[in-house]
Amino acid sequence: MLSVEESVQRGRTDSWRADPYTDALRTGRGPLFLRRTDGWLLPLDVERWCARADRSDLTVLRRCDGSVLDIGCGPGRLVAALVARGRPSLGIDVSPAAVARTVRAGGTALCRSVFDRLPGEGRWGTVLLIDGNIGIGGDPAALLERSGELMAAQGKVLVETAPLDVDERHLVRIDDGRGGCGTDFPWARIGAPALVRRAGAAGWTAVEQWSASGRSFVSLRRA
Repeated sequence: MLSVEESVQRGRTDSWRADPYTDALRTGRGPLFLRRTDGWLLPLDVERWCARADRSDLTVLRRCDGSVLDIGCGPGRLVAALVARGRPSLGIDVSPAAVARTVRAGGTALCRSVFDRLPGEGRWGTVLLIDGNIGIGGDPAALLERSGELMAAQGKVLVETAPLDVDERHLVRIDDGRGGCGTDFPWARIGAPALVRRAGAAGWTAVEQWSASGRSFVSLRRA
């Protein structure tokens, strides 16, 4: 019998292997949403994820140092762009479809959870949490702690935050708006002000904040 922790982790993984997500990655198109239990929908920008890195993405890539670990790499546009720039990089994602698409795009990726044992632990120069991936597991503090274990002593974490000043945790599921949906899993949304406050309390320093094309980003280092 699975423990509670194992059941939650399996739910997190299985949700991103649900047919609506796999189908969206296969076609490169939405609609796709995160649906809260109260019915609220957060649109997921599948078309942008499946395209090449755009100008706002490039503001992130220019700030990468050393080797780069992209947590929740999705279809791999950032990993592929990093490879094209000659930057050593690895994407991880719990979706086999996402990993396969990353590899087809020319990147290197593994089908792993961020909480699994990973290559290069403690040696990554930059850890990426882009496209809302600070929400993985519904606990930004735990995810930052894990990121700190993965990066080198002088490394950095580049986080894309919600464009609003929010700090919320919910159970959500993947929904295609047409009746297809996955299982519930925990997710978080956090804006830059709340992230900076919480990160500071956990021993991180926000060294830079910037916006591009309506998206918001924070660069964090260990204090």
